[in-house]
Amino acid sequence: MSVVGIDVGFQSCYVAVARAGGIETVANEYSDRSTPACVSFGPRNRSVGAAAKGQVVTNCKNTVQGFKRFHGRAFLDPYVQSAKSSLVYDLAQMPSGMTGIKVMYMEEEKVFSIEQVTAMLLTKLKETAETAMKKPVADCVISVPSFYTDAERRSVIDAAQIAGLNCLRLMNETTAVTLAYGIYKQDLPAPEEKPRNVVFVDLGHSGYQVSVCAFNKGKLKMLASAFDAELGGKDFDEVLVNHFCEEFGKKYKLDVKTKPRALVRLYQECEKLKKLMSANSSDLPLNIECFMNDIDVTGKLNRGHFEEMCAGLLAKVEAPLHSVMEQAKLKKEDIYAVEIVGGASRIPAVKERVSKFFGKELSTTLNADEAVARGCALQCAILSPAFKVREFSITDVVHYPISLKWNSAAEEGLSDCEVFPRNHAAPFSKVLTFYRREPFSLEAYYNNPKELPYPDPTIGQFIIQKVVPQANGESSKVKVKVRVNVHGVFSVSSASLVELLKPNEGEEPMETDPAGKEEEVCVHCFRTTLEDGKQEKNHAPSAKKPKVKTKTVELPIENSLHWQLTNDLVNLFMENEGKMIMQDKLEKERNDAKNNVEEYVYEMRDKLHGVLEKFVSESDRDTFALRLEDTENWLYDDGEDQQKQVYIDKLAELKKLGQPVQERYIEAEERPKAFDELGRHIQQYMKIVEAYKTKEEQYEHLDELEMLKVDKQVNDAMIWMNSKMNAQSKQNFTQEPAVKVQEIQAKTKELYSACNPIVSKPKPKVEIPKDEKEEQNGPINGQEDTDAQPGSPEKGAAGSTVAPESAEGNKLPQMDID
Repeated sequence: MSVVGIDVGFQSCYVAVARAGGIETVANEYSDRSTPACVSFGPRNRSVGAAAKGQVVTNCKNTVQGFKRFHGRAFLDPYVQSAKSSLVYDLAQMPSGMTGIKVMYMEEEKVFSIEQVTAMLLTKLKETAETAMKKPVADCVISVPSFYTDAERRSVIDAAQIAGLNCLRLMNETTAVTLAYGIYKQDLPAPEEKPRNVVFVDLGHSGYQVSVCAFNKGKLKMLASAFDAELGGKDFDEVLVNHFCEEFGKKYKLDVKTKPRALVRLYQECEKLKKLMSANSSDLPLNIECFMNDIDVTGKLNRGHFEEMCAGLLAKVEAPLHSVMEQAKLKKEDIYAVEIVGGASRIPAVKERVSKFFGKELSTTLNADEAVARGCALQCAILSPAFKVREFSITDVVHYPISLKWNSAAEEGLSDCEVFPRNHAAPFSKVLTFYRREPFSLEAYYNNPKELPYPDPTIGQFIIQKVVPQANGESSKVKVKVRVNVHGVFSVSSASLVELLKPNEGEEPMETDPAGKEEEVCVHCFRTTLEDGKQEKNHAPSAKKPKVKTKTVELPIENSLHWQLTNDLVNLFMENEGKMIMQDKLEKERNDAKNNVEEYVYEMRDKLHGVLEKFVSESDRDTFALRLEDTENWLYDDGEDQQKQVYIDKLAELKKLGQPVQERYIEAEERPKAFDELGRHIQQYMKIVEAYKTKEEQYEHLDELEMLKVDKQVNDAMIWMNSKMNAQSKQNFTQEPAVKVQEIQAKTKELYSACNPIVSKPKPKVEIPKDEKEEQNGPINGQEDTDAQPGSPEKGAAGSTVAPESAEGNKLPQMDID
């Protein structure tokens, strides 16, 4: 099972994996741990990540970034409509009404859903993880902003499914950061002691999130969270871009916003300038060559002026801090530490305001960029049976209050109740009891739309089907289980009808939730509970009725979720993603074949006047050089866009001319070594034959006839070698060699096979007579003679057999995180 955490950011993505006893953030093919959240579409393939980032200027209309903010949003959403004007690429409406991205792909106009584009990015991140781990990846934990609603979360889950990933959990970015912080802490208070409260401030490129968490040894509990979805690093970039657009308009008479390519370049330079100003307070230049209409532009800015321009943005920093403290009912003295993360948290003015609010120094023990990915990987390791992780429980919260409304059976009109208040523990289940004679519907919605960064508070409608009255005509008791799951997604997970049985029938108790916390609520007394704090029991037929046997019947539920992709559409997108992956692979192979031709042309052109010069005749060299030049011209003309096989054939044609020359060069390089090796073997066997002839004791046990064979083999090999060396010395370098290295190596092998078995025969052992052995060693004292040594695998020290250690089973790797 793979253990992978993925932080899908607005601007950059990070992948962390569990291995080697810890969590590691892995690098992509460019040896960079950050992968741009960017997808570019071309006439033949897609580019994702760093390769796509390089096309932001050259292919701006078909290179998309910043699409994370459009998850789960309709095309007519006011936020989408307002964002359209600042985008270089085009948005379009999908048939479902959702937001799509319109690009030119494969020389056709295509509209891709946000889920499809995110799946393309996730596919790239999945490949990065697979390359690092050298095995397939499926299971993972993916981060989402804590302020994401149900529709946005379901959209990300669908994107993961399209990419072939099994998302074990959608983890709030704030929760991932708290886990990355808390699991390594050794000095947390014991469970029975007062918890340690830590505030986490996360200012990323597109959003601002604040949370407060209570830590005890082995557990964390999220107390509250607040956010500003419209404050992030991109907003500070926007201030700079607007400033320089205005300045260049006055100074150079340029209308930058009319030229998408120039605008993209300005955004890139302003982002660099913002980072430089975080580390330097002096005047800093901004220079762009050939910016527009072949005009070079220049400007300058310092941190003080920048902070003045951003005063409105900086004023928004404190509101979420106030909110989170009020929700958690904490004072500033109750806060142990304030941990700050996120790329935009490096802006000095932001840090200064957060520090001033809490009246303490900020803590930066976590990696500001990678903390979310590391927390996700830790959560994945906790969920994985393949890794042993220290016990650590995580209690998250519901970020928006969720209510249900339904048609009341007792009263006319609609009834409603708040089932999950804000900051309620999650994941969590509640069982609601209804009395109904017929099918009914429940509508889930967020009951405080003003808090949502999302225009539509509707979550979905759930129809409880096949509800029938009891046999006596009374209303049936229907138990409906509602749940906020590990992804933070609301659902009506099950419904059951409690059926009264006759006295002779058996009883089947209702199943309870096997995992997660559960609470039973009666909707008839829910309003009384809210008003009085007491629950009345007047909804039941009678207070003290004798117990009757019941059984539960599971009821089907028809879900109609807001902006949910259908299963058929998800499957279609999965199929299309597979086709695009295959197309990318084919295009890569085509490009590799083209590059091989180009590489061969450059390599051989240099070598023809270098190391290969003396191995080719002048006329052949001129012919080959001309062919190489023609091929190079063809590559940049008609051969610019050919099929893979055309390049393979073109390379084969060139190699027909170049391969013989290269082979002659290689033969000339390797031949002396091969002759030396053969000569060494001949000398070695000649010495042994000579030693045998002089009756040296070492070889006197060898057979005479066999040694004559050795002598003959050696002489024949020497004659063959001398003749080949003489023949080769008469050959010109431009001619085919008289003898090839392969032949010399074969001769060496032949000599070794014929001679070595004979000359390496060991001397026969001489048996010592028993009586002489007793005289030399003394009496054996009746002990059994054995060849085994004490402690050997066959015998123990006392002569007993030692059993080999049993092999362990295929245990999964374990990770201890201290």
